[in-house]
Amino acid sequence: MQPEVLILVGLLIVGALVLTARLIRLQTKLLLTSFMGVLIGFVVGALLSLPLATLPGDYGQWLPIAITILLAIMFGTLFASRGALFVSFLYQAVTGRGAMVGGGREIVVDTSAIIDGRLAEIAKTGFLFGTLVVPRLVLEELQHIADSTDPLRRSKGRRGLEVLTSLEKNSEVVVEVLETEGRVKTVDAKLVQIAKDRGAYIMTTDYNLNRVAEIQRVNVLNVNELSNALRPTVLPGEEMSIKVVSKGKEKGQGVGYLPDGTMIVVEQGEKLVGKEVDTVVSRALQTVAGKMIFVTPKSAKKSSG
Repeated sequence: MQPEVLILVGLLIVGALVLTARLIRLQTKLLLTSFMGVLIGFVVGALLSLPLATLPGDYGQWLPIAITILLAIMFGTLFASRGALFVSFLYQAVTGRGAMVGGGREIVVDTSAIIDGRLAEIAKTGFLFGTLVVPRLVLEELQHIADSTDPLRRSKGRRGLEVLTSLEKNSEVVVEVLETEGRVKTVDAKLVQIAKDRGAYIMTTDYNLNRVAEIQRVNVLNVNELSNALRPTVLPGEEMSIKVVSKGKEKGQGVGYLPDGTMIVVEQGEKLVGKEVDTVVSRALQTVAGKMIFVTPKSAKKSSG
């Protein structure tokens, strides 16, 4: 056997070991897509082997085998990193229907979005499209929070782990745990870098991470912004019944809340604390913290009229 062939076989063995090590770390869903890639690689390699087998000497004997193994490794690795995208394309080609859940889009999820708890509820409604990429460092941070001696932090960490478990059990959601390499300066910086490298979105409720990602031109899915967008729109003149629960910051004002948490400022409502009041919307104000609606009691409007 010629030295060139020995070198090629050696490189293929190393490549096979690297692929095997990567496959061992993959979850079951992505492991299946990786094996699909290996199978496709073998088929393509077998087709290419037909003309290569006609080459003289050791090249005709070993080159077809080497090419087949090399393609199997390449396709397996490619499907391991972009499995959801290929499965989505395959689904469209076979059924002729729109993209299946996942749609090829990847969403890097940070710790705050997981702990928040609403992510699992969004997924249950079927509005969550894409592969959720959970970096290993996020899992480690969740575990650290869950092991905290502070009861509140421990409760948040355990809730985050429960949310991940719920997402894993959801057949409509693809979750990929991503092994992170290299030294990590900060978790936020690493998440932004991962999203940039993979052309992915970042899902978060963290204001600072939101701004840093936008500065670096990474698309952000902010759960708080989604929540604010889904709150009902009210127009001046609409009527609503509000329970005044406390005094407002300004003199004479009372404060109440809608079921979704929207703050209602009741003008002339300071003396109505604890009462259910029929009111009329006067204006709405959008702030960084959310939406505020200002209302006036109907009784006050009648007395002024």
